[in-house]
Amino acid sequence: MNKVILKKGRERLLLRLHPWIFSGAVKRTEGSLRVGETVDVFSDAGRFLGRGGYSPASQIRVRIWTFDESETVDEEFFRKRIQAAINLRESLELPGQTSAYRLISAEADGLPGLIVDQYDDFLVCQFLSAGAEHWKTTIVDQLKALTGVNNIYERSDVDVRQKEGLEQARGLLSGDTPPAVLGIEEKDVKFFVDIVNGHKTGFYLDQRENRQLVRSHSRGKEVLNCFAYTGGFGLSALKGGARQVTNVEDVAGLVEMIDRNVELNQFDKDRCTNLKADVFKLLRRFEKEGRKFDVIVLDPPKFAESQAHLERASRGYKDINLLAFKLLRPGGLLFTFSCSGLMKMDLFQKIVADAAIDSGRDARIVQWLRQAGDHPVKLCIPETMYLKGLLVSVPA
Repeated sequence: MNKVILKKGRERLLLRLHPWIFSGAVKRTEGSLRVGETVDVFSDAGRFLGRGGYSPASQIRVRIWTFDESETVDEEFFRKRIQAAINLRESLELPGQTSAYRLISAEADGLPGLIVDQYDDFLVCQFLSAGAEHWKTTIVDQLKALTGVNNIYERSDVDVRQKEGLEQARGLLSGDTPPAVLGIEEKDVKFFVDIVNGHKTGFYLDQRENRQLVRSHSRGKEVLNCFAYTGGFGLSALKGGARQVTNVEDVAGLVEMIDRNVELNQFDKDRCTNLKADVFKLLRRFEKEGRKFDVIVLDPPKFAESQAHLERASRGYKDINLLAFKLLRPGGLLFTFSCSGLMKMDLFQKIVADAAIDSGRDARIVQWLRQAGDHPVKLCIPETMYLKGLLVSVPA
């Protein structure tokens, strides 16, 4: 039997059903442990704690599949877990609201290291841990059987794979090769999505509910959408009746995609300006020019990739929020986000508060924001709440 035995007193997280075992907690191993294989985990006193995937190259040495000693990790295990994830999305009535949503959200769905997003008749998978990689064939077979979707594409081309001792991977796993762009629809707004080369698996599905919130606050407003990617927040604002929308993105190909999405929805092009520019530099220019906006959206990429980058990331969030506050009209709204898992909500709120004070604005939190419901947060795993945001108003 393959075993991992923990040091004395290092089982506290597992007893709280947190699935990660860090390398420093391991006392010794027994058996011929191979990358991704299933191991049983025991306390120093010999108590069974869980059964998980072994990753000798990672700081997270084991990710627990199950805490139930009677449960075997096999084909039937993955069938049950995948079906439970599907049932949750159906209970949220997502298939009737949108043609694109997260089907499996890793640890939050009891499947550490596995991401599966559905885009109409394509599934896009990320195998981010050694354990998920080990069971890839089984997982793909169960996905096809349980969803009825045969077209499955892999986007495991992410840096975290290197921490697992795995090479990056991207390519077709089953069915038809995806087209250059797929068409999806979200609450009667249409988007072209590039699942082969786009960010993440092609689209920021976790912002769905926040896009609807921006839409509800946009009628008659002038909206600035920063770090626009393919225009999600901007198009939602246009659908909500925004008077004028400015989308800012620093990648030329993405600006062209925004143009295509505006045309796809038959929006009036005169109501939408799409700019290729560095957001920080452009906002400083707007400040000098005296530009003002009623609604500003800040949805930057991850600023903190590691704990060592957190201080620098905090300065970046402070800078961008300070600039945004200076550009808001009286009575304006700021939607500001951080997708950095290491950035905790209380620290993010403090950073935004400091930016408001330094800009001379007496701001108020209208609403705390988070990822959409198909990206659930598991109570015992705080890391599953990675996207945090604030809807902030400034007085008229």
